[in-house]
Amino acid sequence: MEQQITIVDYKPEYQQAFRAINVQWISHYFDMEEGDYKALDHPQEYILDPGGHILVAVEAGKPIGVCALLKMEDPEYDFELVKMGVAPEARGKGVGWMLGQAAIEKARELSDKKLYIESNRVLAPAIRLYQKLGFKEIFGRPSPYARCDIQMELEL
Repeated sequence: MEQQITIVDYKPEYQQAFRAINVQWISHYFDMEEGDYKALDHPQEYILDPGGHILVAVEAGKPIGVCALLKMEDPEYDFELVKMGVAPEARGKGVGWMLGQAAIEKARELSDKKLYIESNRVLAPAIRLYQKLGFKEIFGRPSPYARCDIQMELEL
């Protein structure tokens, strides 16, 4: 029988999974950067305390996917969608879509500005997911990440 996947708010016991799921995909494609370590090693201080949120996809009590809304100090954007990842064994189950929809819903509850995202074109499935969620490519914003080669936004 197929287990149900639910999206829940982050709790401290999910910190290890939040870190592991993200380190897996980041280090597979890129080098970990300073911003990665800040967010993944200290999610409470770096993401939650400044007003952000972390969502966790859980199946049979096990975290299988994660994403976060990072609070931004920006005239156009209140939040950036960051650190979205799905455990390798859970890919192909629609977990990314569920997380993306939940993150957009949460952003809409908290803001009427646009939602921002940075990524890299080598992550073709992720880019397709963002486009399916309604994100459109934008140009010209500075990024703290060397690996960023595409920026997108979504009207909330």
